[in-house]
Amino acid sequence: MPTTPDRSSFPDTRAWIRALPALGGETPPPVDTLPDAPTTLFLDWITQAAAAGVPEPHAAALSTVDADGNPDARFLLLKDVTEQGFWFSGDTRSPKGRELSANAIAALSFYWREQGRQVRVRGTVVEGDPALSARDFRERSVTARAVAAASRQSEVLDDPAEYERAVAAAVACIEADPDFVSGTWRAWCIVPDSVEFWQADAGRRHVRQLYRRESGRWIREVLWP
Repeated sequence: MPTTPDRSSFPDTRAWIRALPALGGETPPPVDTLPDAPTTLFLDWITQAAAAGVPEPHAAALSTVDADGNPDARFLLLKDVTEQGFWFSGDTRSPKGRELSANAIAALSFYWREQGRQVRVRGTVVEGDPALSARDFRERSVTARAVAAASRQSEVLDDPAEYERAVAAAVACIEADPDFVSGTWRAWCIVPDSVEFWQADAGRRHVRQLYRRESGRWIREVLWP
């Protein structure tokens, strides 16, 4: 890992930030040798990240827009990758749930710093069927299920004791009925229109390879860095 420069030795914050070292990585193979589907390459990359010890390689930033077109973003954990696309989950009452109801489009961004890699996914969001949403909810720990069921996510919390009481009541409900599933829990899938694989180079000669869906098939292209 490169040494971080001492901030006190620079005239201002801008100069210090400019001096921070950048990481690179291995140059990927030519675009015409990549697999036909972006999900195949993604699974290769996330497997390599996990094997290299990257913490939470399934963490990603989900970006959405609200009914007025204002952007929003938050980090979450990827739940699955299928031929259809990239899966995540949450509550329909949450900001992301409301935003996806208003505009069913989203972007998902992964960053594996140690390998100098990014993956950028853009596409339309669809809901999974009720059985899949129920499975996703039940796979969470009891505490995680209780918090999901009890929390009025992103609303102002005036009394922390009220939150503790709500979670405790939800825990008791779930322990009494292990098959309980919150009626507002959803599994969502980003069905990608484009997936970009970005490989960093310390000298800024980055390699960007794009999968773009056209007429039902994937076109592979190289982008200018």
